[in-house]
Amino acid sequence: MISPTQSNTATPAPNQSSNAAKTTGLASDFETFLKMLTVQARNQDPLKPLDASEYASQLAQFSMVEQQVQTNDLLSTLGQDLGGGNLDKLGKWVGMDVRAPSAFKLAGAPVTLFAKPDAAADKAVMVIRDREGAIIDRVSMSKTDQKLVWSGKGSDGQPFPAGTYSATLESFDGDKLLSQQLAATYNNVVEAQIVDNKVMLTLESGQVVGATAVTGVRA
Repeated sequence: MISPTQSNTATPAPNQSSNAAKTTGLASDFETFLKMLTVQARNQDPLKPLDASEYASQLAQFSMVEQQVQTNDLLSTLGQDLGGGNLDKLGKWVGMDVRAPSAFKLAGAPVTLFAKPDAAADKAVMVIRDREGAIIDRVSMSKTDQKLVWSGKGSDGQPFPAGTYSATLESFDGDKLLSQQLAATYNNVVEAQIVDNKVMLTLESGQVVGATAVTGVRA
């Protein structure tokens, strides 16, 4: 029985060079095995042909080697995607202001909130909640508006304490609630990481959102 030749490659350098060396060595074994199997099939004795079970066994070895080569190529590609290249992309998120549906920080200045009322609504209300979820303010919006600048002050004109708040746009048809949606606002990105092959952003408000939820970016 013909078995794949073993690689005598010297100890590779770390990281990508190591992966490349392993893949190259296995690919070389794969090519050698294929050539030897082809030569054996061509030069077998017609009077004593290769036993079918032995030939099937060698084909199985051939398939295993081929699959290992493909697996190594896939792992190498994933390593590059999740390595330096993607880390560089992740670093570009940090420090940027991104617009996404999330809680937000109030620090003495008005906050711009983005949300579009339901198309069938005849009125809309932006409901502001504090960190504990208690409603502290309700601001009416036109059904054609898509953003609201919230002053951060109560009906008495006094500013609310600095902290984390959230806003939900409620759309109504008469007294019937049609929909509720978390308003989007700009937050600074303090961390970016890859979770389950998705880019996740940690915002200054403490919220974690997926990069696909971002609808605006500014310096």
